[in-house]
Formats: sequence, C-alpha cells, structure tokens
Amino acid sequence: MATTKLVLFDIDHTLVDPGGIGRYSVTRAFSELFSVKDAFSGIKMAGRTDIQIVKEALSAHRISSGNGIIPMILNRYLEILERQTDKIRIKPGVAGLLGHLESTEGFYPGLLTGNISQGARIKLAALNLNRHFPFGAFGDDHEDRNELLPIAVDKFRMMTGMDVAFRDCIVIGDTPHDVQCATAWGAISIAVSTGPYSYESLMETEADYVVSDLREAGKLRLLV
Repeated sequence: MATTKLVLFDIDHTLVDPGGIGRYSVTRAFSELFSVKDAFSGIKMAGRTDIQIVKEALSAHRISSGNGIIPMILNRYLEILERQTDKIRIKPGVAGLLGHLESTEGFYPGLLTGNISQGARIKLAALNLNRHFPFGAFGDDHEDRNELLPIAVDKFRMMTGMDVAFRDCIVIGDTPHDVQCATAWGAISIAVSTGPYSYESLMETEADYVVSDLREAGKLRLLV
C-alpha cells in the first residue's frame, strides 16, 4: 500500500496568474471605506496571508483594526474580487500535474495559501479548479503562514480519517514564505519560479527542490 502523501499548493503565481486582481480589489476596498488612495503602495504581498497584509496597511495609515474593521474590509474585498476573475489565467503544467496526482495511488492534492478561504475559492472557481482541492488551510485559519501546515493535516484527517506525518507532506509555492512554512514542520518543499522570485533567489532558500514551473515539478521523482 502506498504511503499517503499530501501535496499542498499555494494559489497566486503557483496554480494561477491572478492578473493583479487581489491587490486591485483590496486597494479599492480601502479607497471606498477609508478614502485612502494606493493604501498598499510599498506593502509586499507575495507569500503573506491576507490578514497580515490588511493589518499592515491599517497600521501604516493609522486606522484601528478593532470594531469589526478587518471583516468589513475583507467582505468588501471579496465583493470586488468576484467581479475581476476574468483576468485570472492558469499556470503552465497545472492541469497535467493535478491529473497525474489524482490518478496515482497515495497522493492527495490540497491547498496551503495565504488567501482567505472565500477569496481562494473565488479565484479557483474562475478556472473550474476547486474540484481538485477538497481540503486546505487558508489565511483566515491562521494569519501566520507557518501555522497552516498542521491545520491542513488536521482538516485532511477530519475529512478522511487518515493520519499523515508532516514528513509526508509536500508544499508547492513560489515564495520563500512557502518554503519556510514547510521546513518549519519538516515537510518537503518545492519552490516554483513562476512568481515574483527568480529561480536563483529561490535556490538560496532551504527549498528541497526548485523548478521553473509545474511542468518540471511533475517530473520530480517524489511525485512519480
């Protein structure tokens, strides 16, 4: 019997090219709610959770995060996001890799993303990808990305009744944050240079593997 392995994917710039709709939507939400233009200028988003990003912007503009402010921002963000999804494109190799994993005994695809769950599902729905990911850990499960892997494992256990060791989890993402959240728990990390970080810069992380895209990832021995 094959060892059960979880293959946990980041979304933005790993599974999909979001076309800038996340930054656009949350920037517009801030503009509408607080009359702050370009609220996220200078704020790095790649690899971070949505709640971390929103909290940094609130702090930068000296806006209180209490009294339900963060849920209000995120609700408006989701409303705007849902109208922008025609800009999303699938990344090379995604369909082939998912098809391979789903047809190979022992592999279970899931999500590990800084997106809040509704935002993640909106983005994936645009490309009919949600059906591939019955479980996952999201930015509203915990705002610290390094705490998301155990949450994903727990959700898989609740869904299937199967236990999975962290060493049998494979995290795939395009930033050093994706690598770090895997290595923090002894999981395997695959970094893909399909986002803002170059192949060379990802080679300088603790990633177990660095690939140019998911077509190359699908050829790795550990996924065969």
